[in-house]
Amino acid sequence: MKFEERLSDRDAWSIGDGCSAGRVLDLLSTKTVFLVVRECFYGTTRFDDFVTRIGASAPAVSRALKQLKAAGVVAPVVYREPGSRARDEYRLTEAGEDLLPVFLSLMQWGDKHLQDGRPPLSFVEAGTGRSIQVRVVAEPAPETACDDIEIRLNPAWRRG
Repeated sequence: MKFEERLSDRDAWSIGDGCSAGRVLDLLSTKTVFLVVRECFYGTTRFDDFVTRIGASAPAVSRALKQLKAAGVVAPVVYREPGSRARDEYRLTEAGEDLLPVFLSLMQWGDKHLQDGRPPLSFVEAGTGRSIQVRVVAEPAPETACDDIEIRLNPAWRRG
């Protein structure tokens, strides 16, 4: 990447706290927060299931959900099982769904650089089985919706 001419003197300007990447990192500030988002993409909606699937403490998951709710990434939806009190499920909002490329980019990088070419999961287009990849492209480029992605167990994966 290179800067346009008026930004070429890096000492003459600063965006400081206005950096969007910095703000995203503030939001996704802990592993638990990010794993809650992952679990939302995987279809997890209930508090106890987040705790179990992430392996984090209930207070940590509670803080993560509050943080994501305050940022408009998840929204609570009330449900009630017969004979039980009303509880909240958590669903991704449009802003949460827009984190899909961020999530997939991190997964893709980890698959390539941290998994010795044998990641546990693969993400494919549900209708065709073609591998989903995140790339930097000029607009307009076709998008694949979250509902059109199938997650598969990678047969080459071996627990380490």
